[in-house]
Amino acid sequence: MQPTSRPRAPLARSTLIHMGVRIAVVIALTTLFSYLHMFGTLRTEALAQLEQHVSERAQREQGIFVLAQDNLAILEKALEERIRALTPEEVNTRFELLFANLPDGTVRSRPEGFDGKKNVCVFVPSGVTVDQDLRRRLVASHDVLAQYGPAFHVRFTDTYITLPEGPIALYWPERSTWCQDARPTDSVITQDYFPISLPENNPKRLTAWSGVYVDSVSGQSLTSVTRPLDMDGRHVASLSHDVPLADLLGRTIADHLPGAYNVIFREDGQLIAYPGQTEGAAPPSGSAASQEHLRRVFERMKERADGQDVLELPESDEYIATARMQGTGWYFTTVLPESVVSQPAFQATRYVLLLGILSLLVELAIMYWVLQQQISRPLLSLSEATDKVAAGDFKVELDTHRCDELGQLARSFQLMADKVQHREEALRQANEGLEQRVDERTRELKHIHQQLVQTARRAGMAEIATNVLHNVGNVLNSVYTSSQVAKERVSEMRLEHVGRVANMLEQNQSNIATFLTQDERGRHVMPFLSRLSQSLQDERNEVITLLDDVGRYTEHIGDIVKVQQNYARIPRVHEPVVLADLLEDAIRINSAGLTRHQVKVQRHISQMPPMLADKHKILMILVNLVSNAKYAMDGVPRDERLLSVKLEHTRDEHVRIEVRDNGMGIAPEMLTRIFKYGFTTRPDGHGFGLHSSALAAQELGGTLDVHSEGPGCGATFTLDMPFVPAPETP
Repeated sequence: MQPTSRPRAPLARSTLIHMGVRIAVVIALTTLFSYLHMFGTLRTEALAQLEQHVSERAQREQGIFVLAQDNLAILEKALEERIRALTPEEVNTRFELLFANLPDGTVRSRPEGFDGKKNVCVFVPSGVTVDQDLRRRLVASHDVLAQYGPAFHVRFTDTYITLPEGPIALYWPERSTWCQDARPTDSVITQDYFPISLPENNPKRLTAWSGVYVDSVSGQSLTSVTRPLDMDGRHVASLSHDVPLADLLGRTIADHLPGAYNVIFREDGQLIAYPGQTEGAAPPSGSAASQEHLRRVFERMKERADGQDVLELPESDEYIATARMQGTGWYFTTVLPESVVSQPAFQATRYVLLLGILSLLVELAIMYWVLQQQISRPLLSLSEATDKVAAGDFKVELDTHRCDELGQLARSFQLMADKVQHREEALRQANEGLEQRVDERTRELKHIHQQLVQTARRAGMAEIATNVLHNVGNVLNSVYTSSQVAKERVSEMRLEHVGRVANMLEQNQSNIATFLTQDERGRHVMPFLSRLSQSLQDERNEVITLLDDVGRYTEHIGDIVKVQQNYARIPRVHEPVVLADLLEDAIRINSAGLTRHQVKVQRHISQMPPMLADKHKILMILVNLVSNAKYAMDGVPRDERLLSVKLEHTRDEHVRIEVRDNGMGIAPEMLTRIFKYGFTTRPDGHGFGLHSSALAAQELGGTLDVHSEGPGCGATFTLDMPFVPAPETP
């Protein structure tokens, strides 16, 4: 017979695919490691550059603020010296020369020859009492500003001195008429810059910075620096500069690292400068999302440890570096997106991957040519020779002159073909007597099969008989107990008293009325007969109950036998069954044993409508479970033995009956063997009850399962059956 031809995948192609996949994996891993290495290197360099950039920018930007503080320190010293140096005569003379009391109640610089672009202006609101001390401070403030104001104006918009009573001395060439334009009731001490110099707000008496605000006159973004002056324990003046922030804001927004952006925060989190800030607008502005993001940046920055200047924001894939600016105490912060670091690494990795792919293609082309010449063709010849041998042609010619593995394979194949040819001839000869031996062996197997069938039939009959005896034995214990109790009840009846009463009545028959009413013994006869009648009725009822139990148990024994007999017949007819009653019957059948073992029974029974089922199979299972639970608690102290039975209707239209004890428990390795035929843990057990119960549960369409936490932890047996409601009777 010709062999069936199968499509062959060329060896060179399949080898190339496998090797290409492996090389591709190596290239992918190499690319991944290259990316991780380059990313780590670029990240380290970028973070170092970020930290250096922030440090340098903070030092550069803080210059104007440090200079402002230095200026005010000089101004403070000069003002104090000037206040102390002025004599009362000099104060009065210069005050009358420089200032004038105007009809609106204010004191202002004299308008005669006043040039606000060159001179210092003074304004005292109406209602302020100008005493000698206030005059001294106003004159001193005017003289100090006239001396230092022009020099400070090179870097600062204005310089001014505010007195706690409300007056102000101002050098502001750009607003030369400010003092003349001020309204009589204008108060400068309510502005943001002045309260930060008061003792209650600045107990350490340090130079303080106000927040960023937009000047209503110039429209510029400004911040004010104020230094308090105390003399003899009293706050006498506050010296201030206004610092325009236009240049700082422009540099902060425009001058940044590639792909990054800069932000300046105040210590309380107020934004000073940030991306998207419009010229002349005071923070905060911009979208709510942007403001929320900047708020998270500030919170993360405040949480950093001491000396930690570079932080990572995993939630937004960003790095931040921050440095504190001397003078203001503001924080210069640069935010660098991670993509700025990862993008160069990704681009470099693409080149590595591209070169790897090109190298892979070249290597695969060379490898294909080598495989085709050195392996595929010799193997093709060998495959053709194999087909010829399979077809019965053992005359094959192969290249056996090669010195490599393929040459050795060709020589071995040639030798194999010769040996196969010889063995085929031998097989042909041996095949002639094979049919006779097969017939003989077939007859032997048939005989053995008949013997096995007979043995299995006898074993099945023995198992059925064993199950019958075990289940009957369980019920016979209850029958015996009930009959013994009935015997005891009958034997304990004191019927001899009836005879005595009859004899007394017979002896006094002639005067029965007198005897019953007047005789001492006769008066007790009627009450005695009444009590005796009631006692006999009670005893009769108890005996009848016991005999009814014997009748039910006997009926159950007959049904057990019928159940086993019906294994070989048609299935039993299902009947309406009330499971709660069956459960109570199972407990009642075992009641004598439960009482003897002093087992307490706890019931959790849910009422449910009748269902169609095989009543006696269910009862057989429950009797077995209750009986086993009773014996399982022999090792438990008598006052602790507890049997719990539970009946419930589950959501999947099944009923579940649980029998739980707190007895000896079951080891984990025995849980899988507990329902095996012949397996038992009791010394006097037979291993039939649970096996037959499990089989009965399967015949009912349900399952019988067991659960135990281990030795000493008790066991729970669960009977689960489908609920088939019984039809309602008309």
